[in-house]
Amino acid sequence: MRMLISFAALFLSVVLLQLGTGGVAPLDALSGVALGFTAAEIGLLGSAHFFGFFLGCWWAPRLMGAVGHSRAFAAFTAAGTIGIMAHMMVPDPIAWAVLRILPGLCVAGCYTVIEAWLQAKVTNETRGRAMGVYRVVDVGGNLGAQLIIAVLPPAAYFSYTLLAILCCAALLPITVTKAQEPETGTAPRLRPGLALRLSPLGSAGVVVAGVTGAAFRMVGPVYGIEVGLAPDAIALFLAAFVIGGAVAQFPVGWLADKYDRRKVLIALSVAATLACGLTVLVSDAGPTAVFAAVIVFGFTTMPIYSVSTAHAHDFATAEERVELSAALMFLYAIGAIASPVISSTLIAAYGPEALFVMISLAHVLLVVFGLLRMRARPAPEDRTAYVYTPRTSFTLGKLTARLRERR
Repeated sequence: MRMLISFAALFLSVVLLQLGTGGVAPLDALSGVALGFTAAEIGLLGSAHFFGFFLGCWWAPRLMGAVGHSRAFAAFTAAGTIGIMAHMMVPDPIAWAVLRILPGLCVAGCYTVIEAWLQAKVTNETRGRAMGVYRVVDVGGNLGAQLIIAVLPPAAYFSYTLLAILCCAALLPITVTKAQEPETGTAPRLRPGLALRLSPLGSAGVVVAGVTGAAFRMVGPVYGIEVGLAPDAIALFLAAFVIGGAVAQFPVGWLADKYDRRKVLIALSVAATLACGLTVLVSDAGPTAVFAAVIVFGFTTMPIYSVSTAHAHDFATAEERVELSAALMFLYAIGAIASPVISSTLIAAYGPEALFVMISLAHVLLVVFGLLRMRARPAPEDRTAYVYTPRTSFTLGKLTARLRERR
């Protein structure tokens, strides 16, 4: 209990940050439709977000080293607030794409600061509990962010102002806490080649995870509207995806620790391909069927990043793990930056089903590559522990490295 109280300010900031920034993507999609943006233009907004996300993960450790945790958090939060609030001042898709870089920068930067703070303060005795609460808080805030969109009118000053206020409010717990902020550590180097050398399959898995998650989160609202969901149902549509992914983490984690992770990853991708087909088949069957299919889709796709990173870390030494996490994040960002633009363009050309056709093709390729890699070398005998990764950043590798080593 004392541990939870000591991190209360950090966890409250996580909730407020999720409520403020987590709703921007679906609100932008609904607002874009209301303002007459094309599907490709809405997809561009998602790509811009993940471009900012990548910049934030790269810059945050360096900024923390220069100004400290609290000031870096304040700088990133201010950037996100400006990006959200300025939306309705310039209702233009290109301007919005530029502005969306700022919330992406904010999310990655703030989470990097929070994760670095946690890493510095937890002990081996409290690490498991701290991570467990962090996961619950992150998923809970994410769900709340999706649901709040159901009551916000699209393309309205009030909606964007409310999200900006929530984002700005995330400053308060961290800036007024009496807890001493930790000393800054050395920023990791970015070496994508490290991930490709250690684990080609793990690298491919995180790229596919980026393609899947970014395409659905950023363009999924367009798909929902195209298949007949009411705008106020889009929030439940996205929440169903998050619920499915959250429920999957525990059984998938057990399987990933018990069996060959390559087989688990291949099975997940096969199931994800089938889930894509199911989602397309029930697209005309009404909201309940669509929500149920999306829960299955989230269950099969969201754990892929965590399984891929766990498999990659099986081949890393303790000294390589932080930089490996950075490299995997870079590869995730590549898939996440590209997929919203590609998927939205396909939707505009071939209809809403093209979103899941594209995602299923990515998973088919991952299955084929996984089978080839299983023939290339055996599974490692000494494996790290499966760790659910709620947020990709450079510093989360530090937070989970000791947990992996203890297992």
